[in-house]
Amino acid sequence: MENSDFLVIGAGIVGLATAYQILRKNPNSKVIVLEKENDIAKHQTSRNSGVIHSGLYYKPNSYKAKMALEGRKDLIEFCDQFNVAHKKCGKIIVATKEKHFPGLIELEKRGKANNIEGLEIIGKERIKEIEPNVKAIKALFVPNCEIIDFLEVARKLKSGIEKLGGRVFLNQRANHIRTDNDQLLVVGETNIFKTKNLINCAGLYSDRIAKMAMPNEKINLKIVPFRGEYYEIKEAKKDLVKALVYPTIDTRFPFLGVHLTRMINGKLEAGPNAVPAFAREGYKKTDFNIKDVADSFLYSGFIKVGFKFWKMGLFEMYRSLNKRAFFNSISEILDGIEMKDIIPGNCGIRAQAIDKSGKLVDDFAIIKKDNMVHVLNAPSPAATACLSIGKYISEIAMKK
Repeated sequence: MENSDFLVIGAGIVGLATAYQILRKNPNSKVIVLEKENDIAKHQTSRNSGVIHSGLYYKPNSYKAKMALEGRKDLIEFCDQFNVAHKKCGKIIVATKEKHFPGLIELEKRGKANNIEGLEIIGKERIKEIEPNVKAIKALFVPNCEIIDFLEVARKLKSGIEKLGGRVFLNQRANHIRTDNDQLLVVGETNIFKTKNLINCAGLYSDRIAKMAMPNEKINLKIVPFRGEYYEIKEAKKDLVKALVYPTIDTRFPFLGVHLTRMINGKLEAGPNAVPAFAREGYKKTDFNIKDVADSFLYSGFIKVGFKFWKMGLFEMYRSLNKRAFFNSISEILDGIEMKDIIPGNCGIRAQAIDKSGKLVDDFAIIKKDNMVHVLNAPSPAATACLSIGKYISEIAMKK
């Protein structure tokens, strides 16, 4: 039996940041983090674009907007303190056709409402100065973006937790949760964990953990996994892009489209797309899990999303199966690239919450019930905002 004051399920970057923030505020507390894998941060944390976002895309006054701005500042300070490499590089969001202008103006409005400094609508000449090989007629220049390796941040958080007296248990899937008087018992693979406060940061499985912990509660959303596939630009062409180049997006969707990202390791990636996955850890197109498929495809909320956005969904699936279609999305904004210059790269799964009405939940969803906190939706910019989210969760969990 392992006893704790706070037990965090999930050693992704949000779970680790939460445990770290609890220990910073309350160093005498006993904090345990459980992780089902044999290492930390093996899913969303280590499989994203590696961008410290500015906070541009998010609805003003949303949790995403507030936490991205605060979290970005905290993250950079943390990285400077613990020697995590990061690089300021800026970003341009491009319009290749006149029909994209309204979307560009909408993003500029959101950015200014979120107090993002230095935003500027620029024309062809300025675009060529920043990114000589990018094809666009207008763009929104966002100077305050950086690139980083979020897996390295997670490792530093784990180290910080352990130095402050916390413990991280690997290979400990939460198989069962039940109440024991005013505490909770979590049955792991080899241990039983007793805690005064439970914090669910299980990412792709957060809805199932919540249901396990609160079997009699109605949870009005479900996690539906979306696979995001990347292509890597070959070494000979990686210098075609200096920093970050994004397309103008439809703000109705929480996905940012196929973009070009210069990674902290010097590589250049293109992606991701967004296709429904047939398993919550379905990193390959052939991965299939019958329980996960039934959970997603028989869910009324997902069916409603499918009816509303079927054209976009079909295109994303077509682009997933057809390299030429993916290449066309890249060549639409980049000169000097050929089909032979792109090779399949990494793949990630986004844990996207969908409510029963068929709405793609667009903000962080964090609920408190008795001595439990459940993080039920924490997609991008969760990595950027991890310390801010962790601070918020820790304040909720410690409030009695």
